[in-house]
Amino acid sequence: MSIEVPFIILILAIPTYFICKWILKKLNVGNEKNRKFVALIPTIFLSPIIYIGLIYLWIFSVSYYPSNDFDKQKWETNVEERYKMSEDIIESKILIGKTKEEITELLGQDFYSYNEKHIAYELGFLPGLFNIDPDVLDIYFENGKVTKVEQHQT
Repeated sequence: MSIEVPFIILILAIPTYFICKWILKKLNVGNEKNRKFVALIPTIFLSPIIYIGLIYLWIFSVSYYPSNDFDKQKWETNVEERYKMSEDIIESKILIGKTKEEITELLGQDFYSYNEKHIAYELGFLPGLFNIDPDVLDIYFENGKVTKVEQHQT
């Protein structure tokens, strides 16, 4: 745990204490003197929970991205944001059963060819905390037809 964590929790504890004290007053718990001490108990427990909740909220907001329907024009013009359409391509299975020629007509010529049974399209960098490598859309062929489409980080 870094040195700033206790300070952040302490800063969160101040408004938490006053909110707890106000709630206890509204619920008519105890008198004014012991309400000050009773409000410390939920403050001690809630402050770290609020801190952890804020961290999770921050991670979620950094990692979130909308999923868009596949659009050929957007696919061709915005290589760095193809990841937004990859989920639709995979889940709708629009590539399954197509030939390599049909795939290149739909997705373009800018693919990496590992061998005759495997090609990949760059999707760009997925938003996330530790995403330092771009994702790719892997397309696998068997007997000249697409059998599997998946996404992975390079």
